[in-house]
Amino acid sequence: MPMLDTVSFAAECGACPIRHRAVCARCEEDELSRLEDMKYYRSYQAGQTVIWSGDRMDFVASVVSGVATLSQTMEDGRRQMVGLLLPSDFVGRPGRASAAYDVTAATDLVMCCFRKKPFEEMMITTPHIGQRLLEMTLDELDSAREWMLLLGRKTAREKIASLLAIIARRDASLGLTRPSGRIVFDLPLTREEMADYLGLTLETVSRQISALRKDGIISLEGKRHVTVPDFDALLEEAGDDSDGGMLS
Repeated sequence: MPMLDTVSFAAECGACPIRHRAVCARCEEDELSRLEDMKYYRSYQAGQTVIWSGDRMDFVASVVSGVATLSQTMEDGRRQMVGLLLPSDFVGRPGRASAAYDVTAATDLVMCCFRKKPFEEMMITTPHIGQRLLEMTLDELDSAREWMLLLGRKTAREKIASLLAIIARRDASLGLTRPSGRIVFDLPLTREEMADYLGLTLETVSRQISALRKDGIISLEGKRHVTVPDFDALLEEAGDDSDGGMLS
């Protein structure tokens, strides 16, 4: 793995922008102090590999800002994106020595890293850490099941709308709000990456984005800055209800 610069990120645990969603969300002040002693920040440029599948991981981390992709390469060289890591998502697995997937920065990325052994020891003595990590793992399992449904049953238009809704929801949650009405956010993925993630061709992604734009469901400034005039209308295009579940 290439040498990466450690960055100084001006955020004590109590003032962290992802504090309410991260693995430390339930921690008391004394527990945050222990985390402070084992943490450090790393930054990655867009396109830079954070870690390769099979490499030894001596840290676990939370995404503070930016987006990373999880991908896997098969023996014949084919590569499939299998997940996204958005702000507050957890990287790595306590108790596992090596990385299960390639992790790559899709945008400029900042991660709050914890030295693995001290973090694992803290999990044993601090129920708040283990409980929160379990909650996040179960949420990740639910998301994976929903994604299986999306890939297997939804149309190309519904897939694009679903991905936009997922990103909009996460963006809103970091601001402690629920998406409603008019919302604005930056799309973290290129259209090529969207095609890879959704199992579509680049041409199909471009065509469906253009169709959503023509129909007034979204508007774009450049290729990344997205405005959704009516979030409920986007959910309808995704085949979801206002709570994010599938319409019956």
